[in-house]
Amino acid sequence: MKKLVPTVTALLVAGAIQSVSAAEYNAVTDERLSNPEPHNWINTRGNYEGWGHSPLKQITTENVKDLVPVWSYSTGVTEGHQASPMVNDGMMFVSTPQNQVIALDAVTGNEIWRYVRELPEDLFQLHPTNRGVALYGDKVYMATVDAGVVALDAKTGEVVWDVFVGDYTDGYYSTLSLMAAKGKIITGVSGGEYGIRGYVSALDAETGKEVWRTYTIPGPGEPGNETWKGDSWKTGGGSVWMQPNYDAKNGVMYVGTGNGGPWMPDTRPGDNLYTTSVVGINIDSGEITGHHQYHWNDAWDWDEVSAPLLIPMERDGRKMDGLVHAGRNGFIWAMEHDSDGKIDFVDAHKYVIQDAFASIDPESGRPTYNEAKTPGTGKTVTFCPSLWGGKDWPMEAYNPDTGLVYIPSQENLCSELGGVPMEERESGELYIGVPIDVILSSLRFHENVDTSKPVPIGKLQAWDMNKGEMVWSHDFNDTPYWGPIMSTAGNLVFTGGTNDRKFRAFDATNGDMLWEYPTNSGVTASPSSYEVDGVQYIAVQSGWGVDAERMQGLLKDMLPAGRVPDVPQGGVIWVFALKS
Repeated sequence: MKKLVPTVTALLVAGAIQSVSAAEYNAVTDERLSNPEPHNWINTRGNYEGWGHSPLKQITTENVKDLVPVWSYSTGVTEGHQASPMVNDGMMFVSTPQNQVIALDAVTGNEIWRYVRELPEDLFQLHPTNRGVALYGDKVYMATVDAGVVALDAKTGEVVWDVFVGDYTDGYYSTLSLMAAKGKIITGVSGGEYGIRGYVSALDAETGKEVWRTYTIPGPGEPGNETWKGDSWKTGGGSVWMQPNYDAKNGVMYVGTGNGGPWMPDTRPGDNLYTTSVVGINIDSGEITGHHQYHWNDAWDWDEVSAPLLIPMERDGRKMDGLVHAGRNGFIWAMEHDSDGKIDFVDAHKYVIQDAFASIDPESGRPTYNEAKTPGTGKTVTFCPSLWGGKDWPMEAYNPDTGLVYIPSQENLCSELGGVPMEERESGELYIGVPIDVILSSLRFHENVDTSKPVPIGKLQAWDMNKGEMVWSHDFNDTPYWGPIMSTAGNLVFTGGTNDRKFRAFDATNGDMLWEYPTNSGVTASPSSYEVDGVQYIAVQSGWGVDAERMQGLLKDMLPAGRVPDVPQGGVIWVFALKS
């Protein structure tokens, strides 16, 4: 007998859907964050480990074709909408560019409250976005582009506390989604392109007071400072663009770090720890427990900012606690962590065209470089992948049922880049060593690409990390692909990211595309899934901007007229469910 599932329409007709009451808000605890209920989405990526996976399975490969929009909500904001809709027992919280937070009824889409941050008139930074709020206790927390963190009352949206973690006039800002654990709110700073020194901070969740600060660029007397020459550590970059993933059992979080600053490697000789790395940090003390540097003395603007997924892995019959990261440098990295936060290299495999590395040491994971593909001051070269990498910030997903890791990648793209002599740093001014017009004209196709026919650029990939092998892939032609991924227990993979504005569902096992829907704009946000009154919903923000829009503009100049469409601006929250 076919199983009957409740639909939104049927529940509305029956009067079964009730408006959510903020007065009944269910406080978010450490226990709930460590063991999230399937019907809620209270971590940015569904769980602390960063899986981007929903255990809900009402929507399946068989019925996903019946998925329809049940409500939408225009944010009234332009630029890149990149935050995941967070849902706690029927109450949704969404952040937008310009540091707004909107609380909505997750079933009807009715607005409950909205917070609008008053940003400084002299603020300027290169990534006007926000990647999501944190829920903890009875509060909602957001990092801000003027280098702050604000705590809001989850029921009313009123400001509880508002603190700064950096000086925006000196180039510091924050775009990451925050992490909450053990009475702390974990944040980090961006601004490597302004010559800042990156760090991670833990704030007291009740007061906003800083508990500890850990620099991603070690100072004199700290381990790793010897990998910097002279005073170059003071402007070393190492931005923290993304939220950590977290081993709650052992109290260790894993943070991805940005590239060194300025961009050209000859301006900062040495390995430049802890840039372009994963860094383990003890959440109680802020102590660095271990690290793996994906590549040293970065020359290509390959930030490695997304934290690795914490997943079970097996090699040669031995089970291990794995860390998996699809690198901007074009390799997918497998590592192992222990209970103390020590990190060991396992292996690495190319997942896109990569010509800058000559080899990778099989024991340490340290790459050697192809000097002909390494730019420098007065030295312009072409290298692959492009400066946006094989995968930029959009996040992978892991499905424990299929055992596969899903990667949003960019294929067949390269860059031509070189530096100019540096001038002395000025506070709040760009400190890159590469002219902006060079960066904005740097994109190239791989030499084997024939632009007279559709060019595979975006590629959704599925990898078996126990074997280190790609299982399936799906190409997107003539389009960038900037879509974070969500998997579900219904054997589905959801993602957007393309310039045709479509949000799609794929079979998680074999990669067959099963459903697509054209939204108002491009989808560069992380999807989420939740359930209320027996109905499973899929939620995502649509709103093109930031680097997706920049790459889109370059591709429009590189491909024949008519091949690259315009993408409308404007943010909309879309929520889908099965039709009657």
